[in-house]
Amino acid sequence: MLLKNIFNIRRIISIILIVLILSSSIILLNIGETKASYSTEFSKYPGYEALIKKLQEAHPNWEFEIMETGLDWYASIVEESTGHHGLNVVSKNKSDAWKCACNKTVETVWKCASTATVAYYMDPRNSLNENYIFQFEQLTYDEKIQTREGVEQILKPCNYMQGKVTYYDTKGNKKTLNKTYVDVIMEAAKQYNVSPYHLASRIRQEQGTGDAGSMISGKWTGESGAYKGYYNFFNVKAYGDDVVKNGLIHAKSKGWTDPEKSIKGGAAVIVKDYISCGQDTLYLQKFDVVDGGDGYYAWQYMTNVSASKTEGYTMRDAYNEMGLLSGESKIKFKIPVYKNMPSQISPEPGNEKLVTQDVKITGDAVAVRKGKGTNYDKITSLSKNTKLLRIELDNSTTGGYYWDKVVLANGTVGYVARTYLAQIDLQSNCNEQYITTKYTDFRNGPGTTKTSVLRVLASGQIVTVVEKGKYNSLNSNDWWRIKLSDGTYGYVTASSFEQYDPSKVDQLRIICTDGLTVRKSPTTSSAALASLAKGAIVTRTEKDVESTQKEYVWSKIITSSGIVGYIATRDVKANEDWVEVIKNNNPETPTEVKGNGFKTSGTNIICQPNIKVSDIKSASKDIVIKKGSTIITDTANVGTGYTLTLNDKTYTIVVLGDVNGDNEVNSADLLGIVKYLKGTLKITQECEKKSADVNKDGEINSADLLSIVKYLKGSIKIEV
Repeated sequence: MLLKNIFNIRRIISIILIVLILSSSIILLNIGETKASYSTEFSKYPGYEALIKKLQEAHPNWEFEIMETGLDWYASIVEESTGHHGLNVVSKNKSDAWKCACNKTVETVWKCASTATVAYYMDPRNSLNENYIFQFEQLTYDEKIQTREGVEQILKPCNYMQGKVTYYDTKGNKKTLNKTYVDVIMEAAKQYNVSPYHLASRIRQEQGTGDAGSMISGKWTGESGAYKGYYNFFNVKAYGDDVVKNGLIHAKSKGWTDPEKSIKGGAAVIVKDYISCGQDTLYLQKFDVVDGGDGYYAWQYMTNVSASKTEGYTMRDAYNEMGLLSGESKIKFKIPVYKNMPSQISPEPGNEKLVTQDVKITGDAVAVRKGKGTNYDKITSLSKNTKLLRIELDNSTTGGYYWDKVVLANGTVGYVARTYLAQIDLQSNCNEQYITTKYTDFRNGPGTTKTSVLRVLASGQIVTVVEKGKYNSLNSNDWWRIKLSDGTYGYVTASSFEQYDPSKVDQLRIICTDGLTVRKSPTTSSAALASLAKGAIVTRTEKDVESTQKEYVWSKIITSSGIVGYIATRDVKANEDWVEVIKNNNPETPTEVKGNGFKTSGTNIICQPNIKVSDIKSASKDIVIKKGSTIITDTANVGTGYTLTLNDKTYTIVVLGDVNGDNEVNSADLLGIVKYLKGTLKITQECEKKSADVNKDGEINSADLLSIVKYLKGSIKIEV
């Protein structure tokens, strides 16, 4: 009996051990399959763990897989912004902080996105929340949760996707298929193993809500009606100056003569060209950080920088309407991580204009406040002529004042009414050349909080340090003010540099009349990364690079915006140099335009009246001044709104008092200001506003009128 009991006890213990082992195996299997143990894997990456944990607590059946891109975060941001201008775009109506300084227009309504904008949308941590997590959902078909009802919910605002498929054939005849648009999408999903929610959301993203546009109407009359009866629901190959034409050319080449063929054909393209190549989330289709055999950053489905985030939100809405966001739902997400990610999550750009300017206080006991408005607490009061740094220009008034963001001498950030600020010349305490030793943020002010990233600098870039020792131990770093070769000022951590050694790298000035193209590899057949105008200055990191094109000499370079690439420096056959080396004892082409009666102020050249083109060109022979697209002769006066280009940088000219831009200050300008003050005339252009502010107090008022009157009488001079 005792032996039997012992045997039973052993048997029970064995069963318990087996159960424990199996349970452990299941746990280990789940961790191995999802790679999502937030307590271990995600804790290796700053800012991820808490966000993933919060999502997993709310949705215990959701799976979070880490995708290690193997890419450096800063290098990726450069490649997706300044490295490939136009790869990511924002609405042209966005403020300057959202738009790249290159000012490139894409397809009339878009502008190239700034580095800060790209970082904000590309930083996965900004989307690890209930609203935007779905841009990381894996896009394969799951019949358990992806239903017809869900597709119907996504397409509900799209009038053109309701009911049976009705269309016009190539002869203009109206026809109807014996199936609905939802039928077609569900069939495509099953056929190509792709989420029907993704297909429906993509159509909604590309074609919008409401009624059908030209790409899917079948009735486009352009090109003499050559593309009637063709459809491109996913806008495949629809890019360039004529989006509709190019999209329908592709549709015709594929034989997409009805909506079913277009939807199923487009689904095949998405799967073949993206999902099967590893770009199996909306995020990865927007940001090509997967090497599917063609490298990185080039193969991206969308140019709108926010597209994956907004399309993911559309999918989230559909799930919510279907009740699939409960704790029981099982959805798999693929979360990308990068090397060297900063601890600070990339912030959303603001609406203010970013600057780096020295200013002084023009009043007595002027308050510096914690926010925009007199209702905010006072940080301190500053006496007249106190010098400080301005890093943002307000774009709207509060309590009758524009409140600009400033940095005090101790690094404290606050706000001062612009009425009591006046811009002054650069306050520099050194002029030394250094080389960046790593990818690093280039900011409008010192510190990582309350300042903004202007761009990312590449390792090996030559810069000029103009200020040291002023802002130390801010956010655990010392900060130096530097000047880039295009004349832009900003702040970088002091630990990002080493002393310039001319034996390692040198600087080149472009002297080719037509400028040069920066290419991805040392051959003219390689992809173009950027264009450099005559006079532009770059850092050369490698000379006489090996190339298959022996008719040119190639160098590896870094541009002022951080683009790393190759340029042809010499035409061997023509025996012609296209660059010159900037020697230490040779004067550098000025990156600030300054002279008697004119000076640089941010992106403007401020001039007093009657300044001629020849006066400004005395500052540099490489200056080009245009009115619109017409180059202005040396003997002509400049006017408000004219543009000046030097060293690959373009400025807008402001002539004080010349409000209408006719290159004269006269009664017409006086009348314009009078009408503006009466509210019968709007002055919308920033350069016109600055021109009307003759006394430079930040406001357009009767004092400016009086100044013009006195100028016309000859009793005063208008000076910069």
